[in-house]
Amino acid sequence: MNAYKHSEISVKSRGGVIEDYYAIHSFIDCTKDICSDNRHRIFHTMWGINNIVVPIFGHTITNSSGKKVNVKDLCEQDHILPDYRNKFIPTLSDFVEAIDEKSVDTIEWKKKIEIMHSKYANNKEVEQLLISPLSHTGKMISLLITHNSWFFNVILPKIFNTSVIIDEIELSPSIIFNNMNFELWMDNGNDIPQSAKKINQS
Repeated sequence: MNAYKHSEISVKSRGGVIEDYYAIHSFIDCTKDICSDNRHRIFHTMWGINNIVVPIFGHTITNSSGKKVNVKDLCEQDHILPDYRNKFIPTLSDFVEAIDEKSVDTIEWKKKIEIMHSKYANNKEVEQLLISPLSHTGKMISLLITHNSWFFNVILPKIFNTSVIIDEIELSPSIIFNNMNFELWMDNGNDIPQSAKKINQS
């Protein structure tokens, strides 16, 4: 489903016009720029909404009808749930568990992450976001999601107005997706991710 279709859902449920919502829905799917299949949906999580989308767009927007719209609810109800047939919202851990750690050179990428992380060691807000995947998943490999050229030069400037790094950046987002297995639950909810299995059984 594309950003226009998601915006139509928002208009139907919240009023206003397509243009009120298009930027948010388009942004949630901006990860398609770095992975063209449904593995790209790392922002289709509560981690993505609360740590990335809301800090960029704010907790609420006012649509053209003058109605305040909650951005978190908009992301959940009009974008993420429809993408998974209204069955579940995956967690960041679900995506991280799909990364094949054995295929990644652990020592090499850990060193590169430490070098990248040191650039913001004195900025506690940025550092908190960069380390948040580890806090959410407990897995070091999750830090590849925030420590790569795309996240540093596209996402951080939108949230914190940081400067882009015009230099060689040794970690690109391809290391995430080249080593991430395609799970059936990613394919529009054709299966249930681990985090939702207990709910589905009850």
